Amino acid sequence: MERDDNISEKIMNGTIFLPKELIIEILLRLPVKSLIRFKCMCKSWISLISDPYFALSHFELTTQHTERLVVLVPRTRQFLSIDFNASLHDDFSFSALKLEFLPPKPCETQIRGSCRGFVLLDCCQSLWVWNPSTGDHKQVSRSPIASSVMFFIFLYGFGYDPSTDDYLVVQASCNIYGVIRVEIFSIRTNAWKEMEGVHLSKMNNWNDRRNGFLLDGANAIHWLTYRYHVSIHFILAFDLIERNFSEVPLPVGFEEHYNFNFCDLGVLGESLSLCVVGYHCPAEIWVMKEYKVQSSWTKTIVVSVDHIPSKYFSLVCSTKSGDIVGIAGTAGLVKCNDQGQLQELQHHCDPPNGSQVVVYTKSLLSLPFDNEQVEDD
Repeated sequence: MERDDNISEKIMNGTIFLPKELIIEILLRLPVKSLIRFKCMCKSWISLISDPYFALSHFELTTQHTERLVVLVPRTRQFLSIDFNASLHDDFSFSALKLEFLPPKPCETQIRGSCRGFVLLDCCQSLWVWNPSTGDHKQVSRSPIASSVMFFIFLYGFGYDPSTDDYLVVQASCNIYGVIRVEIFSIRTNAWKEMEGVHLSKMNNWNDRRNGFLLDGANAIHWLTYRYHVSIHFILAFDLIERNFSEVPLPVGFEEHYNFNFCDLGVLGESLSLCVVGYHCPAEIWVMKEYKVQSSWTKTIVVSVDHIPSKYFSLVCSTKSGDIVGIAGTAGLVKCNDQGQLQELQHHCDPPNGSQVVVYTKSLLSLPFDNEQVEDD
């Protein structure tokens, strides 16, 4: 970081003369944190780094994105950013995030998903799309169906459609008669639209709200859910490009051998994952190595309950070194190696109060609607 600052100062004071094209190429290869600091250097750099085309080029050029965790502590409504590749005991891996745009407490706040550097928040019956790196945010209007007292939202999803360069919020609602309606909010058009011809059978309890998991390589959002009329669990997928639903098979025999009350869906690396925990039994982590191929489900890691200070373990992500990070019940944030052995435990997340965790990518990206405003100015 100090080296980046020294170079920028020399360029600014004229000690180093570089063509504008070369300066752009250098800046495109710097981390987001450095670029945000460099916006204070001069007006030309503010204009360049704030340009949506520069942000997109920077995002696409970066081969290894900087990923962090956003942790919400409900009791204080504090948001933390955590570098999960660093030690959980390193104070420098934690930083507080400011969200001055949210309504004041006591409104309950929930994290609903993340995509390309943006995090979807649910607060006071409103949704917010927020970039933790830049602080940019947008409020999503309440949908017509969700505004009805007859329908209850039970599925949330957030993703990106590369074919239209649009961010989508997906939500499914159900009434007491089992009628399901699906709505999609387009950031680009700033409007909700109900999907027609959707035939989904009753799933979950109406008060069991589930967040979807985005798999970038498949351009799809996924939920682990339950089909009531046949008492079967399944993975529901929503294709963000084709705008349709399909199912992803569970491992062979999974329904018969596991208790789904302690099963979580997630994404590990570039693959769908399942983390299943039995009472006083090890936590097993399964990974689908080839998308939608049932035989590709592989049990990869077994975490012994003797190694974690809780009987419940929920997988969050994996580090660059192959360690796994998860929430261990009321114990806190934990890190285990690829053998399932506990490496670190961090109580900082205040887990007894139901802390929420999501992985996000540091980026300078802005939303399509904001891009159009910049171009019009």
